[in-house]
Amino acid sequence: MPSPLIDRISIELGAQEPWPKDVKLFQPYEVEQILLPDNANCLAVQAFLKMCNLEFQVEPRANAEDMSPTGKVPFIKVVRFVTAELEGIVQFVNGKDISLTDKLDNEQKSDLRAYMSLIKNVIEVAELYYCWNDRETYNEVTSVRNGSVYPWPLNHIKNIEKKHQVVKKLKVLDWYHKTIEEVHQEVQSCCEALNVRLDNKPYFFAEGPTELDALVFGHLFTILTTPLTRKDLAKIVRRYPPLIDLVKRIEIDYFKKESEHF
Repeated sequence: MPSPLIDRISIELGAQEPWPKDVKLFQPYEVEQILLPDNANCLAVQAFLKMCNLEFQVEPRANAEDMSPTGKVPFIKVVRFVTAELEGIVQFVNGKDISLTDKLDNEQKSDLRAYMSLIKNVIEVAELYYCWNDRETYNEVTSVRNGSVYPWPLNHIKNIEKKHQVVKKLKVLDWYHKTIEEVHQEVQSCCEALNVRLDNKPYFFAEGPTELDALVFGHLFTILTTPLTRKDLAKIVRRYPPLIDLVKRIEIDYFKKESEHF
């Protein structure tokens, strides 16, 4: 297994090369397999790369999670270098002197990191809770989609393994025993904080879109457009029109389409 030092040196060497045109972004199959939190993170990375005007091609793989160096999706392959998750991909891109935050001062960068951490620690965890800890959602959506690309009985084994992994994480974060109402309150508090920070501006910072906008887009767009047995998360998000406007703006400006879901 490569050491962290070797991984860091490889990333630094890869960052010194120009951005090629055949970059691949690997993720699970979108229609039949991908789940709410993974879809959100994949969309966030796509939005970030588009904001940076960087070319890439989406490559769906049934075993994308197993292929990833961190065990999480998405990940990108740039020539011989592989980098996973938004934080790592942002760092890789920044190493090529491409940055969406170079005009921000230190206080703004600190705010950006704080709000990104808030999203990861609240919105994403709530998505995991919904998918794996809400019985109705698990039985009708999660177990079907997560196991869809595997034959029986491997599909059941994969579901059991993943559920055990997520439940362990929820317990560590003290979310496993939360009621659904408590989860909703956490999400609402997070959306309220994001709404206040956005303050009716086009983006979170006047200087333009950043990886924070990309991350918010990924999660809120996915919550708003993913069919689930419960619609409570989408109802919470819809209480904040400025956040909805942000999602619409990014979809139109960077994905060149306007959704019918809003």
